[in-house]
Amino acid sequence: MTSEASRIDRVAGFLLDLQDRICAALESADGGARFVEDAWQRAEGGGGRTRVLKNGAVFEQAGVNFSRVSGERLPPAASAHRPELAGCPWDALGVSLVVHPCNPYLPTTHMNVRYFEARTKSTDPAWWFGGGFDLTPFYPFDEDVVHWHTVAREACAPFGDDVYPRWKQWCDEYFSIRHRAETRGVGGLFFDDLNAGGFERCFGLTRSVGNAFLDAYLPIVERRKDTPYGEREREFQLYRRGRYVEFNLVYDRGTLFGLQSGGRTESILMSLPPRVRFEYAYAPEPGSAEARLADYLRPRSWI
Repeated sequence: MTSEASRIDRVAGFLLDLQDRICAALESADGGARFVEDAWQRAEGGGGRTRVLKNGAVFEQAGVNFSRVSGERLPPAASAHRPELAGCPWDALGVSLVVHPCNPYLPTTHMNVRYFEARTKSTDPAWWFGGGFDLTPFYPFDEDVVHWHTVAREACAPFGDDVYPRWKQWCDEYFSIRHRAETRGVGGLFFDDLNAGGFERCFGLTRSVGNAFLDAYLPIVERRKDTPYGEREREFQLYRRGRYVEFNLVYDRGTLFGLQSGGRTESILMSLPPRVRFEYAYAPEPGSAEARLADYLRPRSWI
């Protein structure tokens, strides 16, 4: 049987290496800016290392966070779907990233893989994995979206033909901006509460998703980073970034858990774009490139 300590240490080792690999790859793709690391400790237990790249040649801002935090009493608000764990000691580990490119033709992206464990007095520790990745284009290209979903499907394939379609649907449903009746982007994968089949299978599947991120995103970066654009495209990008803010502050479970559990505010809100604009009752010109985006903001089968 895998012990509690070895489970957490193994996951932490993978996550630290994943953060290193993703940061190195994004720095190489940018070609100029470097990540600055901010290591921090949490008074209640644990800490992390927040890495942020700013004002690069390709990426306006990219944040790649590792955190390993713990607490003696899980807040009720943070255990709404598992109320029996409220007040229990807990550990949470994860790598979370958001990339906001300079070029409006290059999509914003998000990835997260995480592990959670809580200990009760009467039962074995409760544990599960979660995560996924999703893509948020402003000027979408079908070949990019198909590539993104093809890599997502391949990451899931060794673990069953049913995994990708279920997690793709879950992603569409989770990243829904319900008050706008649209999705945040073109989806990808989302999963949570993963513990079926035992620790080794679940850890393997989570590793596969985390490792697939660069294969999914970097080819899109290479295709779109040098696409010419002007003020019109930039203004539309800033406007659509407002939807990202809306989702993260209203619906995102990771943001809400971090704030409710006393997490580090700067690291939690690193996902927000550095520049954004809101415009009252904006509507794109019918038939324009900007109006075309609406067709991509509802679930569909891409592959």
